[in-house]
Amino acid sequence: MSTASRFFAGVLLANAVPHGVNAVQGKEFPTPFASPPGVGLSSPLANALWSSLNAAGGAALLRRPATDTRERAAVLAGAISMSFFLAYYFGKALDRT
Repeated sequence: MSTASRFFAGVLLANAVPHGVNAVQGKEFPTPFASPPGVGLSSPLANALWSSLNAAGGAALLRRPATDTRERAAVLAGAISMSFFLAYYFGKALDRT
C-alpha cells in the first residue's frame, strides 16, 4: 500500500472525529453540506453522515494494518496535519466574536 494512501487515511480519520463528536452532542457544526459550504452550520445528522463517510473512507484506505514504521508514520503524519488544519480552519470559521 502506498505511503500517500496511508497519509490520506490519517487525514480522513482525523476529520471524522470533530464531526462525530459534534453529532453525538447534538450540536451544529460546519460541513461541506452547509451554506456556504464549510462555513455555515449543518445539523447534527449531517455531521453524523459526514463523520461516517470520512471514517469509512479512512478505513477503506487502511484495508490491511500498517505493518512497518513508514506506513504508521504516514498515517500519523496525515492525522496530525489534518488536526492542525482543522484547528486553524474551524477556529476561524466558528469565531463569531
